[in-house]
Amino acid sequence: MLIQRPENIFPSEITPRPLFDRRREFLRLSAGVALAGMLPAAEAKLGPGKPSAYSVSETPTPLKHVAGYNNYYEFGTDKEDPARTAHALRLRPWTVQIDGLVKQPKTLDIEDILKLAPLEERIYRLRCVEGWSMVIPWLGFPVASLLKQVEPLGSAKYVEFITAVQPETMPGVSSRVLDWPYVEGLRIDEAMHPLAIIALGLYGDVLPNQNGAPLRLVVPWKYGFKSGKSIVRIRLTDKEPRTSWMKSAPQEYGFYSNVNPEVDHPRWSQARERRIGEFSKRNTLMFNGYAEQVSQLYTGMDLRKQF
Repeated sequence: MLIQRPENIFPSEITPRPLFDRRREFLRLSAGVALAGMLPAAEAKLGPGKPSAYSVSETPTPLKHVAGYNNYYEFGTDKEDPARTAHALRLRPWTVQIDGLVKQPKTLDIEDILKLAPLEERIYRLRCVEGWSMVIPWLGFPVASLLKQVEPLGSAKYVEFITAVQPETMPGVSSRVLDWPYVEGLRIDEAMHPLAIIALGLYGDVLPNQNGAPLRLVVPWKYGFKSGKSIVRIRLTDKEPRTSWMKSAPQEYGFYSNVNPEVDHPRWSQARERRIGEFSKRNTLMFNGYAEQVSQLYTGMDLRKQF
């Protein structure tokens, strides 16, 4: 039997503390959400959610990797940094402002958002621009369910997602690696596509802080950086949002950021990927394997120029 000493254990192999110490709080907030079984309060989870027809049949990536190997630059640029530092993220009170080109602008707190739609379990691939990927069982509901609450105007063409800045809890925002707050955007038809979801949990539990608690965007056919974490504002506009990575490195990161193995990143190929937890690489799939569902959104576009 192999016994690992503490210095030989990777951070990604340690179950994050937030998975355990926030369950009692979330049970109080989750009235109306079906819980899995009659568990004690300290062990309560969100439950499995309604199974979704949009799920892939691939084996999910182990939780220790999903919650231990993250890009979340507000908490550090190393993949293990967020799991070490994101426990400090202040989660209550939490509101999301939805405004811009809408008939009914609203500010919703997290309790209101939990009541908007039944949660579904959606097992989605996540592909990162650096060449690694995961398969994650998210719990969430379509972005469309949220946007319908504010009644977008016909002039609204884009949706901008703005994330939290907490200098007192986020050590990374003191750096100039990006222009804070982190901003991402979608065309409105992309945001209204049924594959795009607002995620509130994963693996039947609340989102760990390092994965974007208390709510984040998940757009499975795009590179992972498009899916903004810890969202505090959603703004509908008639102009294409200038996203954080477009401002930082426009020659490397375009607005659309669709997974496209035929368009290389300027510094590496995107034709292959390594699933976290596996040794060998696999071919990258067009639109991350969701081409049948989303390719019609880009009919007539030059996906090499509009990358």
